[in-house]
Amino acid sequence: MAYKKREGRQVSEIIPDEESMDNGVQDFAYSGNGGGGVKFIITTLIIIIILVGGWYAIDNYTGINLPGMNSGSQSLSKGWQAIFLSNGQVYFGKVDKVSDRELVLTDIYYLQVVTKPLQQSQDAPTVDQTQSQQELTLAKLGNELHGPKDRMVINRDQILLTEELKEDSKVVTAITAYVTEQANSADKK
Repeated sequence: MAYKKREGRQVSEIIPDEESMDNGVQDFAYSGNGGGGVKFIITTLIIIIILVGGWYAIDNYTGINLPGMNSGSQSLSKGWQAIFLSNGQVYFGKVDKVSDRELVLTDIYYLQVVTKPLQQSQDAPTVDQTQSQQELTLAKLGNELHGPKDRMVINRDQILLTEELKEDSKVVTAITAYVTEQANSADKK
């Protein structure tokens, strides 16, 4: 079958294949003359899809935050953050990077339970009288036996919540005191 344009009007009529071969009728449906607009639209759509896909890949899989993408709209706080994990651990630090999959934390501190024995009377303590007191202390990441670096990449699926800490919170005050103490001890050496 072929399509034949009529001269006086803007209509086409369908001609069976035998007639179109015999009469030399031009097949407009399969010739390059009638489909130029459709090819242009399809080509333009393919180019747009490739550009948007490339833009998305660059934004999500590199450290480059491009305008108009979600990861660029997540604001990074310059202050101290508390990161509560699903395993019950809490880390305090500064958020360096946030993506859809992970959060990068630096200047990391965590809470540590320290057990201290209570002072006993002068009488010799019996086994039943021995008591201890538990205290929470703030520990700096990096002083552990395995010697980790002060940078942690946390899977976003493991984060229950994050909180920005006030400058006058007890944790921030303790961190500031620790940093000051470390600077003073480094100056004395």
